[in-house]
Amino acid sequence: MKLTILGGGGFRVPLVYGALLTDRAEGRVTEVVLHDLDAGRLSAVGRVLAEQAAAVPDAPTVTTTTDLDEALRGADFIFSAIRVGGLEGRAEDERVALAEGVLGQETVGAGGIAYGLRTVPVAVDIARRVARLAPDAWVINFTNPAGLVTEAMSRHLGDRVIGICDSPVGLGRRIARVLGANPDEAWIDYVGLNHLGWVRGLTIAGRDELPRLLADPDLLGSFEEGKLFGVDWLQSLGAIPNEYLHYYYFNREAVRAYQHAEKTRGAFLADQQARFYDEVGAPGAKALDVWDRTRAEREATYMSENRETAGAGERDADDLSGGYEKVALALMRAIARDERTTLILNVRNQGTLSVLDHDAVIEVPCLVDANGAHPVSVAPLPDHATGLVCSVKAVEREVLAAARSGSRAAALKAFALHPLVDSVNVARRLVEGYTSVHPGLAYLN
Repeated sequence: MKLTILGGGGFRVPLVYGALLTDRAEGRVTEVVLHDLDAGRLSAVGRVLAEQAAAVPDAPTVTTTTDLDEALRGADFIFSAIRVGGLEGRAEDERVALAEGVLGQETVGAGGIAYGLRTVPVAVDIARRVARLAPDAWVINFTNPAGLVTEAMSRHLGDRVIGICDSPVGLGRRIARVLGANPDEAWIDYVGLNHLGWVRGLTIAGRDELPRLLADPDLLGSFEEGKLFGVDWLQSLGAIPNEYLHYYYFNREAVRAYQHAEKTRGAFLADQQARFYDEVGAPGAKALDVWDRTRAEREATYMSENRETAGAGERDADDLSGGYEKVALALMRAIARDERTTLILNVRNQGTLSVLDHDAVIEVPCLVDANGAHPVSVAPLPDHATGLVCSVKAVEREVLAAARSGSRAAALKAFALHPLVDSVNVARRLVEGYTSVHPGLAYLN
């Protein structure tokens, strides 16, 4: 089975390959093709993968290419993990937004809109090529903003594109662990959009244990989200939000923390990864050791400004192991081998949330089999969550309209309608700022 990874020179690719090395079953991946526009990054990641595979018999073969069509032809599965504009583009997204006093995070607020406007045209081109060159392939989308990009691609690939994120899975596992349960035996009632969802229940052996957690202040305050959001707020909500909702519920504090940080997250990662690629390219470098050390630093500093704002302290060791590669491989195995499973995924709504239309991509539990991912029926969201979901989905639709038509007016509308942008005039300055620094937005007129 052939797996193509778009963005194959990306830093997190070794996580995926490492997971593939442990899969010894029939119908496993035997060929991995890495595609990237940067041959130097491909070479560096290829060295890390070679060291990972050194002691593994029958490891999947790895080839690299900068030719997109070559990478897509004959693929059974395609992981799309591209970053249009690179980490330098992410840093610019943050800088322009923070200069206007609004959030520049890569998936939330102004930064997410700018990233989406750059990424959607490229993702749509990829989707069209997949439909032409590998019509039977399944596309698993890692690319942020994951829900928005998945929806853009689904207009050309239908349900053969599925978006993934490890945030809901990590949240569910943390809740299960603090309740003393096996996370693999828990049913997680999670509903929303990517990076905008809530755990409303966690059922173990037929019993919803979330009320027990919400009623116990000590237990509730003992894990990441309890520290991040505060016990009183979680009890008021009656649910556990995805960590990214901290940007909404504590927006003023988050913006202030990012404005006073020594570096934005994008700037930090740009510098860190530049060092990584330089070190791996040095004569005699142990590529895998360099990658392991860099990854540990990356994980430990994740959302550090938010945790500092909340007084949440350092991340727990159990939260530093990542997980998106496990979700991706579980999804791929379920489809390829018809190993039925349940995963929280980004898929077309298909009537699951009545407040959104059929084609809106949402993030919910799905039953997965050889025919793809099928969203599970869920109860309606409470009014406060419905308002946020509908508002952000409306913004995503304006981003899609702008990317399709090149309409600067639609782009302005996307910024102005976002709940975290507080003025049409700020939105106008954001559009001016982003189009002046990103050549990839030259299509807006």
